[in-house]
Amino acid sequence: MSATATQNKETLGFQTEVKQMLHLMIHSLYSNREIFLRELISNASDACDKLRFEALHNAALFEADSELKIRVSFDKEARTLTIADNGIGMNRDEAIANLGTIAKSGTREFFSQLSGDQQKDAHLIGQFGVGFYSSFIVADRVTVVTRRAGEVAGQGVCWESDGSGEFTVEMVDKADRGTAITLHLREGQDDLLSAWKLRSIIRKYSDHIVQPIVMKKEEWNEEKKEQVLTDQDETVNKASALWTRSKSDITEDEYKEFYKHVGHDFEDPLSWVHARVEGRQEYTQLLYIPGHAQFDLWDRNARHGIKLYVRRVFIMDDAEQLLPAYLRFVRGVVDSADLPLNVSREILQESKDIESIRKGCTGKILGMLEDMASSEDDEGRARYAKFWGEFGKLLKEGVGEDFANKDKIAKLLRFASTQSDTPNEVVSLADYIGRMKDGQEKIYYVTADGFNAAKNSPHLEVFRKKGIEVLLLSDRVDEWMVSHLTEFDGKELVSVAKGGLDLGKLEDETEKKEQEAAAGEFKELVEKIKASLGERAKDVRVTHRLTDSPACLVADEHGMSGNLARLLKAAGQQAPTSQPILEINPRHPVVLRLKYEDKKFDDWAAVLFDQALLAEGGQLDDPATFVKRINDLMLAMSLSQS
Repeated sequence: MSATATQNKETLGFQTEVKQMLHLMIHSLYSNREIFLRELISNASDACDKLRFEALHNAALFEADSELKIRVSFDKEARTLTIADNGIGMNRDEAIANLGTIAKSGTREFFSQLSGDQQKDAHLIGQFGVGFYSSFIVADRVTVVTRRAGEVAGQGVCWESDGSGEFTVEMVDKADRGTAITLHLREGQDDLLSAWKLRSIIRKYSDHIVQPIVMKKEEWNEEKKEQVLTDQDETVNKASALWTRSKSDITEDEYKEFYKHVGHDFEDPLSWVHARVEGRQEYTQLLYIPGHAQFDLWDRNARHGIKLYVRRVFIMDDAEQLLPAYLRFVRGVVDSADLPLNVSREILQESKDIESIRKGCTGKILGMLEDMASSEDDEGRARYAKFWGEFGKLLKEGVGEDFANKDKIAKLLRFASTQSDTPNEVVSLADYIGRMKDGQEKIYYVTADGFNAAKNSPHLEVFRKKGIEVLLLSDRVDEWMVSHLTEFDGKELVSVAKGGLDLGKLEDETEKKEQEAAAGEFKELVEKIKASLGERAKDVRVTHRLTDSPACLVADEHGMSGNLARLLKAAGQQAPTSQPILEINPRHPVVLRLKYEDKKFDDWAAVLFDQALLAEGGQLDDPATFVKRINDLMLAMSLSQS
């Protein structure tokens, strides 16, 4: 960040991402320009909430003015619009950090997705959150004057920019705490210099804001034959906590606008639940499922989206104790009537009341998802499919994290399977059981590091031959999930790549006798391959799970799968050393050839093992030697045929 100073004023350069954001926002979001006021009022509301919270421990921050409010005013002659609050305010460093950079994880990924298509980019920008920078949609210059609560008057800060790439920061006198943002409007924005227009935008987007949003009252002036501003303040919004109102009094649009405020989102939510809980603990919950994944979703340390209030007083906006980590996509508010106003994070961690609230909120969210998942109409199914596409991986985390709700979560899971052989995760465990073959007692699955690797796994060959459905698991979290989800509705979940394959009643007596005969016939070859491979393989045995491939690798029934070992290694973790078992197909020509091979037996055995390792998605320790062996064997075969 570059800087030049003239006396008290400094000129600084925007973070590169901010320049890109400003350019894109001005051009892509103009068609929905009114949102700038929603965003600035929402930020002002957050500033007031933060002051109220900090003042719980330091009442002096109120500076003898505890009546928090947001003021909207305009000056027709100067063509300016000002949004001011008496909230927490900012010092110099905070102004530079908050107004000159985008401190948000996922920034780089966000910009990599932009396409240049204004409509698509507007959608993406809305997902990312527009905040303060939306000012430049309607203004060609923005002036921010702010002072942090508790600082002396001389510690005020004036921040100003025309959005072109630089901004200035200057220390100024500011008698009262808080922030005033003045927008110097662009040409063609004069309709915003109208009290009627501003009131209609505020009532449309910000009616739910808890603090009063005030404007100067207008009265008809008979002499001027027009509405003129008076010195009397008038509250424009309802200024009551939306979640405390009766559900029957709240419209769908009000619920959606409130979500955009608490979720800092641009789109409507997918669903929500609003309930008042009474009993040993008394609290109100208004919880939303967003319509899309947040950019910091995979950062498990990111701030959670639940705001905690106590008797309508804001306490904190990242109360992660209110929901388990796998539900971190949820946004909303919880307002408790029982917690103390000075509750701290440490108290929250140990509070039995919080445990009860967490349990209740988790149950409500899972119940809402269950209703969505079990919907029989097309719209309901489409909504759950959208939810699963955005947040399904998080529910898989929940299988291992939330033992009490494991069965509920398992009902909500969706998978790809060999039934359709497409990556679409639409198969529930109940669907799978409903299609199980007569005599089938287990739910079969295969894990791999990609869908194609799972779909084409050699371990599936006998299952495809017999028409037995297998779940295709290719998400990184799947290995974690199946280690905790061992059964569903009385049916055991079994990996097709672990242990000895026992199809039970799905095999007839003739097949079993053929397998026993093959094991006896190839016993000598098995021993020979085992001796040749040495420590590379724990064991070698004849298999009946293969129909087309010559060999495959399997793990012990209670051992670590090759896929999980690779995932741990990729994550920089030490995976316990475990040797795979090599299974050979007694009907394959390569295996049959090996029975009569002497000269290059070790090369054939090594190639067989390496091919099986590659087929399951593994990596060779020595690719060059593998290629040399293949070339030598091909050359030897061509010479013997000539």
